Amino acid sequence: MARRSGSPFIGFGAVFVKELADHLGSSRMFVLEWLVLLTGIGAVYTAISDLKTTTASDPFVFLRLFTHARDPLPSFIAVLAFLVPLMAIGLGFDAINSEFNRRTMSRILAQPIYRDALLLGKFLAGLATLAIALVMLWLLVVGFGLITLGVPPSGAEVSRGIGFLVVALFYGGLWLTVAILCSVLFRSAATSALVALGLWLLATVLWPLIVQFAANAIYPPNAVTLLLGGGPSLGQVELQQTLSRVSPSTLFDESVLALLHPATRALGPVFMSQLEGSVMGAPLPFGQSLLLIWPQATGLVAGTIIVFVFAYIAFQRQEVRA
Repeated sequence: MARRSGSPFIGFGAVFVKELADHLGSSRMFVLEWLVLLTGIGAVYTAISDLKTTTASDPFVFLRLFTHARDPLPSFIAVLAFLVPLMAIGLGFDAINSEFNRRTMSRILAQPIYRDALLLGKFLAGLATLAIALVMLWLLVVGFGLITLGVPPSGAEVSRGIGFLVVALFYGGLWLTVAILCSVLFRSAATSALVALGLWLLATVLWPLIVQFAANAIYPPNAVTLLLGGGPSLGQVELQQTLSRVSPSTLFDESVLALLHPATRALGPVFMSQLEGSVMGAPLPFGQSLLLIWPQATGLVAGTIIVFVFAYIAFQRQEVRA
C-alpha cells in the first residue's frame, strides 16, 4: 500500500474558506438566522418589559434577559435550545453527500487535498458559521438590553454570558457532527436530514419519557410510598438523572442553569449536609459555577469528538469513483 506524502491537512485552508463563504452566503443560512433572530428578539422584548422595574434591585438583571419567560413566548434560552440544533443540522446534513451527488468528490480529491482536510475543513467552517451567528445574536441581545434597561452589565454577568456562549457553541457543534456523520452514511440528502432530525427528536422529546419509564421499571414505587403520597426514591432520582445526561439537551440545560442562575449550587439531589454554612440564595462565584458544569461541558466536547471520529472512519472507508 502506497504511503501518502506531506501533511494530511494540505488544502485545509482552501476548503475552510470556500465552505465558510458558501454558508454565510446561502439562502438556507439566511432563513435560519432570521428565524432565530426574530424569535429570540421577541422573547427578549417580553422579558425586558417585565424587568424594567427590577434594574435597581436585581444584581443579575442582564442574565434575566436570557432566562425570563412570559406566555405565550418562551425564554431566549428555550428558543436557542430548540433552534441551535436545527441550525447545525441545516449546515451539515449535506456536507459530504452533496459532493457525491454533484460528482465533484473525485475532482476535489484529485487535487492536493486529502480526505482529512476536506472533512475537518467542512466541520470547522460549519462551526465558525455557528459561532458567528451566536456571537452576533448575543451582541444584539446585550445591546438591546443596554438601550432599553439603561444600565451596563457587570463583569460577572459578562463572564457568565460568554460562558453560556461557549456552551451553546459546544452544543451546536455536537449536532453539527451528527449531521455530518449522517451526510457520510447516506447518499440522499433528504434521508440524511430526516435521520439527523429524528435523532434530535429522540434526544430532546422521546428520551426523557424513556428515562422516566426505565427508572420507574427498575425502582417501582412500593405500596407504602403510594399510600403516603411520597415522591420517588433516591435511587430512582439518581438513575433517572444519570440516564437523562446521555442526551445533549440535558447537558446543555444543566450548564445553562448553573451559568445563568448564579444561585444554583447543585445539579442533582441536594442533601442538608451540603447546605451547611451556605447562605440560601447567595450567588456562587463564576469559577465555582464553571467547576459545577465542568462534567457537562466535557461531555458535550467528548460527544463531538466521538461522533467526528465515527464520521472520519466512515468517510475514509468510502469508495470514490470518477
